[in-house]
Amino acid sequence: MAIGPDFPKFPTSKSQPWQSLGPGKEVGKMVGGAEKWVMMVTAQTPTNIAVIKYWGKRDESLILPVNDSISVTLDPDHLCTTTTVAVSPSFDRDRMWLNGKEISLSGGRYQNCLREIRSRASDVEDEENGIKIPRKDWDKLHLHIASYNNFPTAAGLASSAAGFACLVFSLAKLMNVKEDQSKLSAIARQGSGSACRSLYGGFVKWIKGRDEDGRDSLAVQLADEKHWDDLFIIIAVVSSRQKETSSTTGMRETVETSLLLKHRAKEIVPKRILQMEEAIKNRDFTSFAQLACADSNQFHAVCLDTSPPIFYMNDTSHRIISIAEKWNRSEGMPQVAYTFDAGPNAVLIARDRKAATLLLQRLLFYFPPSSATDLNSYVLGDKSILKDAGIEGIIDVEGLPPPPEIKDSIPTQKYKGDVSYFICTRPGRGPVLLSDKSLALLNPQNGLPK
Repeated sequence: MAIGPDFPKFPTSKSQPWQSLGPGKEVGKMVGGAEKWVMMVTAQTPTNIAVIKYWGKRDESLILPVNDSISVTLDPDHLCTTTTVAVSPSFDRDRMWLNGKEISLSGGRYQNCLREIRSRASDVEDEENGIKIPRKDWDKLHLHIASYNNFPTAAGLASSAAGFACLVFSLAKLMNVKEDQSKLSAIARQGSGSACRSLYGGFVKWIKGRDEDGRDSLAVQLADEKHWDDLFIIIAVVSSRQKETSSTTGMRETVETSLLLKHRAKEIVPKRILQMEEAIKNRDFTSFAQLACADSNQFHAVCLDTSPPIFYMNDTSHRIISIAEKWNRSEGMPQVAYTFDAGPNAVLIARDRKAATLLLQRLLFYFPPSSATDLNSYVLGDKSILKDAGIEGIIDVEGLPPPPEIKDSIPTQKYKGDVSYFICTRPGRGPVLLSDKSLALLNPQNGLPK
């Protein structure tokens, strides 16, 4: 339905139970009359990394998984999606811009999320600007959406998880949806499975559910980000290129062809879920690391067991695993856990800041930046760890000694340029509204990208 200049007609009854416009909403006025308003909300949502992996769907359209999964939410200061959603009677269709480029919203996943959120919308009122939106009019009003990832898209760093979680969270705030985060997670799941886990901070479990309609397939928080704040995370971005086999295609082929997946979902993961919950509850890093590494390796074994086989990791990924394993064995107990999603990038979780310092020294020793790379653009995120490691410039990287676990008789090979950059981060909080209007991605006057 096209929206004319006089739409919507707002009721004026004083008895109507309107919801006042809450914090975080912004209204801009257009030239040409009071009805030409734009109402906006901007939110920020973190990404997450699974330590017990989700791989394989029992229902493609509803995105229902074959097993439970557990993830760690990453600090949104370093990895996040920012999304601005806007509504106006002047918009003639739903539109979206991702990282500055307009994309189509016609896909089923976007449509599912938009439909589910609109069906749960409530009345909204902005008394100051004289705007009232009755619940029934949300189906007729169109939306503008702008989203930006501060990390590579489709490279195995769960950009779609942060993106769909942010879309659902921000739309729910704009439309005054009353559902709690867990119920919202079931909507975000229909955009991207892992998105349901980005509706919470800290440590999150996605319950696979049993119902055919998926209503019980949702996320719950196991512990917040303060529960285990010793952990420090270093991500080695081996490649920021889009992967050859998308997660959606890969999962479908695995479900159709891998016998190992069936065994994993039925016999292995249920036990690991219980063990991982216990490890997180007790802050037992030894168990946490053993489970995370084993599950990452089995996930990639399942990919290899697919026909045709899927290769997400590369030689650099394998070298990082070898470095972590040798160090852990030499110490007699795990200092670092590694996990890889559907891509070559390594997520390395250190038991504490001291271990993270020693880990960064090892990573920079084996993978120094290429000659043209500045250290400031090679180590991103929480750069204070560089100071702890005694590294202020490239000359300090060049002077790093070989790790003590290396046998003196074996010449050490370095792999300059094989890692694009590192991101230093930690477990982080869940989604938040951004009240700073300068952070909005859309212009409050016309609802178009800034």
